[in-house]
Amino acid sequence: MLGIPAALAASALLVAGCVSNEPPEEENDSVSQDDGSGGTANDEPGETVTIGFSAPAADHGWMGAITQAALDTAEQYEDVELRQAEATNDVNMQISHIEQFINDGVDAIVLLPFDGDALTEVALDAMEAGIPVINVDRELSSPFASRATILGDNYGMGVSAGTYICEQLGDQPDAVVAEIQGIANLPLTQDRSQGFADALSDCGLEVSTQVAADFTIQGGETATSNLLQAEPEIDAIWNHDDDQGVGVLAAIENAGRDEFFMVGGAGSLDVMEHIQAGDSVLQATVVYPSTQAADGIKLARLVAQDKSMSDLVSAGVPRTIQLHAPVVTADNVDQYMDLGFRS
Repeated sequence: MLGIPAALAASALLVAGCVSNEPPEEENDSVSQDDGSGGTANDEPGETVTIGFSAPAADHGWMGAITQAALDTAEQYEDVELRQAEATNDVNMQISHIEQFINDGVDAIVLLPFDGDALTEVALDAMEAGIPVINVDRELSSPFASRATILGDNYGMGVSAGTYICEQLGDQPDAVVAEIQGIANLPLTQDRSQGFADALSDCGLEVSTQVAADFTIQGGETATSNLLQAEPEIDAIWNHDDDQGVGVLAAIENAGRDEFFMVGGAGSLDVMEHIQAGDSVLQATVVYPSTQAADGIKLARLVAQDKSMSDLVSAGVPRTIQLHAPVVTADNVDQYMDLGFRS
């Protein structure tokens, strides 16, 4: 659904709809100004650019959403021809897709690597060939392997979740706070847990018990069942991932437990609907943007057309952009519904 056959990956084009990037000739190309209509001079059609896009297989809701957002964004631009490689979790296949983009001489590559270390060498090859690489979400291991990197904030997710729980329980120093991780040994999980612990410590709380799932529904259900059996009373839970949260909620409902509130992670539409309805223990979630690759498409277009970001005074496109991890609650959920993804 989100990929094309491997043999056609390099040649499939997604020609985008109308938006732009060429400022009026009398204006300075390096700093474009807002025209007051909700867009900028960067949204006017410019020179047509070909962008290669490669991402892992859409094997859960967040990854499916990040890929679809990239495709939808490309469709907004009549000056973008998008070549989407077949989505894959096979590192060697993803490397071959990037090699094909290089051979085809695309103008830019947007790369969400399955494994950042494994894709670094071929990304370096692209950069050395004069093709700017926009690295999305999973960092490549060399700063020379990309022109720009756009990231979510895993540590910030933990800080946001912990800060919210502190606001609810900060006057209860003996509160039992549980944490349901994704895959425990991943750096992103460790960053989330560290941010969570740091935020809780600021209000005198700590993680009372921690279990690890595996970012799957089944893993979330199993880990949560074990957690609930081990802890007869809980005040708050932070679940790192809303996709695995489907299983987490199932375990909670099966156990008939509701003495605590839960904070999710990533920002699925399913979770936002629960928050909006107030029909479960889910009280909040922390956004890990599924718009990163969409932003990557926009950045690739600007870089390939030698433009700048219109809201910055400095020329060019920043080397690194890290996105915010806001907390979504019943008070602000309506602002984020359009960004939610289906688990």
